[in-house]
Amino acid sequence: MSRADYYVGLTIEGDEFPPKLTIDGRQVEGVTTDEDGLFFVSERPEVRAKTLYQLGQQIIDRSPELKGNREAIRDDHLNILRRGVDHWNTWRRENPATRPLLFGADLRKEKLGLPHLNSVDFANANLIEADLREMQLIEANFHEANLGRARLHKADLTRANFCRTDLYDTKMPDATLNDANLQGTQLAKTNFERAKLIGCKVYGMSAWDLNLKDVVQQDLIIRYRPKGDGENDEGSSETQLSIDDLQVAQFMYMLLNNKNLQTVINATTSSVVLILGRFTPLERKMVLDATRDALRSRRYVPILFDFTPSANRDLTETIQLVANLAKFVIADLSDAKSIPQELSHIVPNLPSVPIQPILLASQREYAMFEHWRRYPWVLPEFLYENQAYLIDHLDEKVITPATTRLQWMSPQASLTDAIREIEKLRRQLAELQKDPHE
Repeated sequence: MSRADYYVGLTIEGDEFPPKLTIDGRQVEGVTTDEDGLFFVSERPEVRAKTLYQLGQQIIDRSPELKGNREAIRDDHLNILRRGVDHWNTWRRENPATRPLLFGADLRKEKLGLPHLNSVDFANANLIEADLREMQLIEANFHEANLGRARLHKADLTRANFCRTDLYDTKMPDATLNDANLQGTQLAKTNFERAKLIGCKVYGMSAWDLNLKDVVQQDLIIRYRPKGDGENDEGSSETQLSIDDLQVAQFMYMLLNNKNLQTVINATTSSVVLILGRFTPLERKMVLDATRDALRSRRYVPILFDFTPSANRDLTETIQLVANLAKFVIADLSDAKSIPQELSHIVPNLPSVPIQPILLASQREYAMFEHWRRYPWVLPEFLYENQAYLIDHLDEKVITPATTRLQWMSPQASLTDAIREIEKLRRQLAELQKDPHE
């Protein structure tokens, strides 16, 4: 799904092409469009809307099963909370099967009438779009709660439990999450700007498209088993690692667990294509951009180095690192400037990565390129007349030769060739051993 929206505490997800609508995880069947481009459900042609979100709202409003008396229940639960944290927590213990509905509720101190919400039990609660700005929530329990698009600006969430919590598009600027439990937390578009995350447990967390501007990240804790074999190493002791970056923590866990890392590498090396070339003048970059777009349309993941490299690696080292993960490399030799140095680090060191050179037909490759022709994984250069010619012949002259050479260089292909050669020699030997008088 492209994005999530909310209405009366329900999640509405929609894709326009082809039309697909999901409400709280359940797909709405029969969604289509009319001649005016309005969305509707075939069983309810009278319900039409400009957007899938509006259509979802109308379906919820007309469905007692979905909307029912959710807002009345929310108000009842809010009144229970207003009686104090101790009363609320007792009610939770006495009604373990009840999921609290507090979606869209204003839970700020002045509105709720409580000085704080320390140690409150919000486990499994629906807090979608709730307002908790500047609240004290020390040691609050949000286990498996949904805080989608909730507002927690400047909230004190020290030692709070967010295990398996949904924090999609949650606003947490200037919040304090020191020693919080973020294990298994779902983070997507979460805003942590200027927040403090020190000593948090982050095992199993997923982090995508976060706002980490000026955030304080320190001693984020990953616990892992050194062997990384899952069920087979339950008896082994856990090791603790501290990382100072949420997103790096995920990557480091992959590195520390070989089984997971192999899956990631296999998936990456089956689709990544590194594109090398010159970005100036503008027409050179236009060619590289067009090549990247064409590869994307063919379900590859093209990487074009028109961004700032790592502060800890020079550009050539960074390019070499990405080349290690690429299925093949496209190297545009036109107006060569930095590419001779880049290829000098890639070609001799990566015999399993085919290099497909391309060159504007009106030019000649740089003098030292002749040296790389002796390497079997460097393919003959493809001469293109202009950008349109290159894109029109990309499959035939670039992708197919590179992927064919990759198959030829694979261990299985080498074994097959060896077996074929052995059979050939065996037949020749048999011919030589035949009696010429027979």
